[in-house]
Amino acid sequence: MDLNISARQAGRRAERSDWVDRGVRLGLVCYGFMHLMIAWLALRLAFGDGGGSASSSGAFQQLARSGLGLVSLYVVAVGFVALVLWQLLEAAQGHRDEEGRTRVVKRVTSGAKAVLYGSFAVSSWSTAQGSGGSSGGTQGWTAKLMSAPAGPWLVGAVGLGVVAVAGLLAYRGWTEKFRSKLESEGQTGREGRAAVRVGKVGYVSKGVALGIVGLLFLWAALTHDPQKSGGLDQALHQLLQQPFGAVVLVVIALGLACYGLFCFAWARHLDR
Repeated sequence: MDLNISARQAGRRAERSDWVDRGVRLGLVCYGFMHLMIAWLALRLAFGDGGGSASSSGAFQQLARSGLGLVSLYVVAVGFVALVLWQLLEAAQGHRDEEGRTRVVKRVTSGAKAVLYGSFAVSSWSTAQGSGGSSGGTQGWTAKLMSAPAGPWLVGAVGLGVVAVAGLLAYRGWTEKFRSKLESEGQTGREGRAAVRVGKVGYVSKGVALGIVGLLFLWAALTHDPQKSGGLDQALHQLLQQPFGAVVLVVIALGLACYGLFCFAWARHLDR
């Protein structure tokens, strides 16, 4: 019992640590910058210049070719590791202002975010090491999943899960529930109003983009063809093939850029 209490107290001290706070803010800046890079790649795709994969891995590869190069990728990796630590602390003992099922759901969500941020940390580190993955990885594991017993049902479940997350993002954006991430100071005045606006557009746009990814998984499940699944890059390529696809892609790219700008405001006015 004493060990549990000591561990809980150590976790709370870590959660309140200035170093953790600085690391989380750095991670949010990196997260925002990643979205700006993806938005830039999506804009290039819309205007006929497919110079890179419009995904997190494509953003890291683009960053590797920039002036800062490898050093910036290592900084990004450290930032995402800080986000992983933050979400693990939240999953273990966070959301204490909630009760019952709501607290459980939020802690599970924090655990899922830790996995997501961890994948970004690994991807950025691997790119810095010269072994960054390609966008074809999604189709590879989809094919493995499809070959398992009840494979199409599993791929369909993944698709439904992605669509559900996409809907949640869009809902949080439209209803401005993301305001809880910001201190009150970050929601008022000219700067605060601008942060709320870009957050609203960014969340909805990210939800739309992620929803297309989920639909690709569902289509792959229905057709039993893993080649029809894919990540964000393939989803944007599919969108480009539709009538007025380039125009819609530009709108989504600008929305993703808004989400990136919101992450900067989030880092500045973080409410933990």
